[in-house]
This record gives sequence, structure tokens and C-alpha cells, in this order.
Amino acid sequence: VGRPIHVLDMCCGKGGDLLKWRSADIGHLICADIAGTSVDQCKSRYEDMRQRQRRERHYHQGFTAEFIVADCTKVRLRERYKDVTLQLDLVSCQFSFHYCFESLPQAECMLRNAAECLRPGGYFIGTMPDANDIVARYRAAGSPSFGNPVYKIELEKEDQPFPLFGAKYGFTLVDVVNCPEFLVHLPTLERLARKYGLELVSKSKFEEYYEKNKEKGRGLLGKMQAFESYPPFEGNSLNGEEDEYTHAKDFMEKNRCDRIGTLSKPEWEAASLYMVFAFRKMKPITMDREGRPVYEQQNADQPSDKKETPHKKSAEVVHSTEDPSPKRLKGDSTT
Repeated sequence: VGRPIHVLDMCCGKGGDLLKWRSADIGHLICADIAGTSVDQCKSRYEDMRQRQRRERHYHQGFTAEFIVADCTKVRLRERYKDVTLQLDLVSCQFSFHYCFESLPQAECMLRNAAECLRPGGYFIGTMPDANDIVARYRAAGSPSFGNPVYKIELEKEDQPFPLFGAKYGFTLVDVVNCPEFLVHLPTLERLARKYGLELVSKSKFEEYYEKNKEKGRGLLGKMQAFESYPPFEGNSLNGEEDEYTHAKDFMEKNRCDRIGTLSKPEWEAASLYMVFAFRKMKPITMDREGRPVYEQQNADQPSDKKETPHKKSAEVVHSTEDPSPKRLKGDSTT
């Protein structure tokens, strides 16, 4: 963009993306999270990174940062910014956006925080569980509780349709305490986001995104040690059982290679639960009588011409058929 990039990292956690922001050579970063201890650790990691930068041979000052302890689903972040006039180029929310679908007010607050200071043409990007896939797996399992040795999901509500908001399920990952999460009905999210000038421009499942970008991101995957070696090097053991790597064996035989980086089948199944999304901030075309921006957009009642994600048929019956456009959403659930 020809100037320093300003970024908001919503639900930043302990700062796992700090090195990525450094690599992107951004100008300023705002980190916000509900957990004060996580924000403290994020700030400490940032300061350690800055100290290491000062000791480098080719010193580069890097980006400035500010840190906010707040629930992004309930607090207006702009009021906590050091500069309330700041305009953002990018907003990121990784693996946490779905928590805001506990209720309509929380979803609106989250989207307002994402959009309010975003420049026209700026992007809101994130990752979240794919509700369509979760419901498809639930139906295939024939039980509200399903999973594998790596993950487990237990739906709280068996009868359908699920509510648009508050569709709770328990999610357990290896050695992680069961955490309540919420299904995100994508058509509802897309319509609600338009209210804040956010247009959905990209969506894909994790495995689709990986296949499309794996060559470009091969170096980063290596630095992150995202995969384990199969077969393992001498003295090392597999993360899973031997019979969970038949896909790796088949690939090696087909491509005549001796070793590859991979995940076990249960790990792939867990990773493929997620999807990525990107919204772009639209330019307002006018202001209403109360001074609020009005955005150029498709009629919310018209079908989108964007490519649908897998399990679209499932999505249509995941939630009730009541019109989920923002003006019609009056409560946290439907009948």
C-alpha cells in the first residue's frame, strides 16, 4: 500500500502470530484478548522480539504495538485504542471468531470491532470451524458425540433445526480441557457482516486452502515444523499409530520417495474441521439520516453468485428457515 500497514489481531492469545507480523513488515499492531495473562505473555514476547532485533547485525526497528485486555464480543475496542482515529488495513481473528455466535449482540459487537476502523478496501481475515462439516460428521456418525483419538465433538442440541445463535457444542482436542464452542451459520454471518460494510470475498476449507498454497508456503511450514517425518528418523517415534499413516505410505509408493512430512489420519481429520474466510470493507455510497454509512451491496434476499462450500445442502437445514437478515434477527434462537 506504500505506507506502514496497521493491523488488529483480535483474540491474539499469547502472540503466536507475532513473528508473522514481523515478516510482513507491518507498521503498527493492536493485540486484543479477553485473557489478561495471555495478553501479558503476548506483550512479553513482543518485547523479547524487539530486544533480539536490536542485537541483530542489520537492525530494523520493526513495528510498534499496543495491547488491550477486553472481550472482543462485548467491548467496543475503538474506545481502548491509543489513537481513536486510527485506520486499519487488516483485521485478523484466528480460531476464535466462532465464540461470538453465542448470541446476536456478541456477533454484532465482534463484527463492529472488525469493521469500524477498517479502511475501505481493507480485509478482515480469519479461521473458524466449518459448521457444515461438523453437522455432516454428526449425521454420518448418527450420534451427537463423535470424533477420533485427536478430537471429540459433542453437540448439546440433537434435534434440528439448530438456533442461529447459541448452537453450542463441546470441543475437546488432545490433552485440552473441553471447551464450549458455537456453530457459525455462514449465510447468517455473510448477511450480518454486510450491515457493517463487510463483503465476503473468499471462503474455503482448510484442505482446499492448503492444496492451493502449499508450494508458496513450503518454507514457512518447514520453519514451523508443521509436519512430522514419515518414516520417523532413528530414535524418534510417530505421533500416532502405524496404521494411521497408510496415506503416507501410498503417497511414497506412488511418487517413489523415501520420506515425507505429514500428519496422521486423525490429525488430518481434526485439521480439516476448519475453514478460512476473508471479508473486504466496502466504500459507503451515502449516509443515512442519522449519519451512519450506507454501503453498496447486493440485496440480502438475492442469492450470492459465489462458489458454495462443500455440504451446502447440509447448511440449508442446519438452522431454521426464518429470514436471518439483520433486520429480522430479534433473539438468540429461532423455533
